[in-house]
Amino acid sequence: MIKAIICDFDGLIIDTEFALYEAFCELLKIESSELPIDEYAHYIGTDSTALYNFIVNKTNGIMTKEEIIEKSHTLHKEKLEFPIPRDGVDEYLKEAKSRGLKIGLASSSNREWVTYFLEKVNLLDYFDVIQTRDDVEKVKPDPTLYKNVINLLGIEPSEAIAFEDSVNGSKAAIAAGLKCVIVPNKVTENLEFKSFHLRLNSMKEKELYKVIEKIETLKI
Repeated sequence: MIKAIICDFDGLIIDTEFALYEAFCELLKIESSELPIDEYAHYIGTDSTALYNFIVNKTNGIMTKEEIIEKSHTLHKEKLEFPIPRDGVDEYLKEAKSRGLKIGLASSSNREWVTYFLEKVNLLDYFDVIQTRDDVEKVKPDPTLYKNVINLLGIEPSEAIAFEDSVNGSKAAIAAGLKCVIVPNKVTENLEFKSFHLRLNSMKEKELYKVIEKIETLKI
């Protein structure tokens, strides 16, 4: 029986990932064709070190990693001045709460970033447990974030559904023993997902109770 849902943050609740992609293109003064989104997407949903190293290589040494981090962060926040949740997110959280489900969040980003945007879109109070990179030594695809949330919620892994938008996130959820529903965004939609139980284009596509019914009928 499903007792909880656990959400990723970046790209799943708010599409911060496409905004960051646009910020990098603007910073590097290049067209999107020069920063292939399918190549870029492989660095999504995990530690940002590899992503920034990837961008540094694209600059051919013109900018340092520190400069890229500082300037891209500023541009990124500017593009997210008026954030909105992805389609269906509000409805899922409201329905989960009305059904008495516990709600957790597992993010490879830092807590300040996550809570800042959740407050801006008035969603922070929905979450019973939040775990971020500040709480673990290794982020996704390592399963520790999800294991922490499960332990803090006081449930078994089989009693939760994880909602993810990235390959690294889905790997982490599956490794932690959760059912996983993927909801890719504009950055990750063309990646090859291998670890999941259900795929949605957006949460608007299927109501939460129908997702739960579908997941509970799977023989896993």
